[in-house]
Amino acid sequence: MQLTAPIRILVVDDFEPYRRSICSMIRQRPDLTVLAEAQDGLEAVRQAGILQPDLILLDIGLPLLNGIEAARQIAEVASTARIIFLTQESSAEVVHEALALGAWGYVIKAQAGTELLAAVEAVARGNTFVSSGLDGEARSGVA
Repeated sequence: MQLTAPIRILVVDDFEPYRRSICSMIRQRPDLTVLAEAQDGLEAVRQAGILQPDLILLDIGLPLLNGIEAARQIAEVASTARIIFLTQESSAEVVHEALALGAWGYVIKAQAGTELLAAVEAVARGNTFVSSGLDGEARSGVA
């Protein structure tokens, strides 16, 4: 992922007010750009395949196709896109499954105000990021 050009982001969340808030946060940074928004997993896969974003902010609790399954399909259609899960889900099992799929980051929605941009920066540099809002079990085994 290049750091010189704006990082192109697809934002996926089914709750429109939250999605708009995230997009607004991203648009405040000149080094980030929102390519598109999606409100369900199927739309996320379709948009990812067409737009080939650098980064995808992906909720897990999505209609039509959940975020975990969407991530599996996105890996097929947009293999260079890096995924940061941005979700309320904090169970250790789900966190581990998400990261095992190759996600670069995992941010709890409650922490997004303070951690999302840090997560995007870390992932842009080639590092992983896991939210401090996760308990020790969920964070264990995470690089």
